[in-house]
Amino acid sequence: MLTFTIRRLLISIPTLLFISLVIFLLLNLAPNDPMAQVPLTVPPEVKEKMREALGLGQPIYIQFAKWLMQFFWIEPQVLIDHIFGTTFSEGDLRVISWQTRSPVMDIVIQRIPQTLWVVGMSYVVGILIALPIGIYSAYRHYSVFDQAGTFVTMIGYSIPPFFTGPLVIVIFAVQLGWLPSTYDTLHQVIDWDTFVVQLKQMILPVMVLALQTTAQISRYMRASMLDNLNQDYVRTARAKGLSEWTVVMVHVLRNSMIPVVTVIALNLPAIFGGAIITEQIFKVNGIGQQLIGAIYANDLPTVQTLTFMFAFLIVFFNLIADILYGLLDPRIRYD
Repeated sequence: MLTFTIRRLLISIPTLLFISLVIFLLLNLAPNDPMAQVPLTVPPEVKEKMREALGLGQPIYIQFAKWLMQFFWIEPQVLIDHIFGTTFSEGDLRVISWQTRSPVMDIVIQRIPQTLWVVGMSYVVGILIALPIGIYSAYRHYSVFDQAGTFVTMIGYSIPPFFTGPLVIVIFAVQLGWLPSTYDTLHQVIDWDTFVVQLKQMILPVMVLALQTTAQISRYMRASMLDNLNQDYVRTARAKGLSEWTVVMVHVLRNSMIPVVTVIALNLPAIFGGAIITEQIFKVNGIGQQLIGAIYANDLPTVQTLTFMFAFLIVFFNLIADILYGLLDPRIRYD
């Protein structure tokens, strides 16, 4: 298992480098000019100096090499300096946003807690709801509960967040007035009352993101449980006199979780993608809103950095899924 993990980590390095190259080339093919936002009163010679400071006057391969150096070498040093108080990155040029003229990672660090709060909570809630529904639907397949669950989850999986978002706002915020329609990023939790406010403003965006998670994972859980409930080892376990709870929740559930764990691990980056739309709808000041704003402003360094971070999440959780596969199923050997 350790050999497999090391081998996958080594394979991930050229994969990520190739992905970063593709992202860089695609973004640089777009007709973007960061100087277009500079006021007309700025003299041309000042604009040229600003262009050189942003590295725009150099060949593409030089710009790409600089971005690699800044992202993989200088930014980790900045993190080390922040944690341990060292000065390794002092005087080094970081990845600079064309829009804000400030380091991109500083803005990401400011915004990512909001995204993690919403995305993380929605994913946990979605999984906690999906697994029991999938297990019980498989155990009582073709029952009223199973048919109703199938109908509801298919609807939830088919409706995109840009529709369910405004829909829940109209129902719960406008018509009923129970919950706020926007997310206050500046809100601080200092006592019970402020915690209740925080909880209320998280309900709608978490509901929208958790809906698709619940729908998809519950369907995978149901299909996997149904497949294992008909296996010979289940009949053998029942014939030995084991309780129904032990048969279903220990033997069947363990084997059924193998494909479901893969879906859970691989869907997490997709939740971040769905959060891009959800953050726009509920005005969550997270990295999804930052990405949309950077696209509108033709801010290539920010778009490239955030896009690469999403790609990194996909590669990383692929690795996590493979490792969990081996841990859940002892029959799997990575030799």
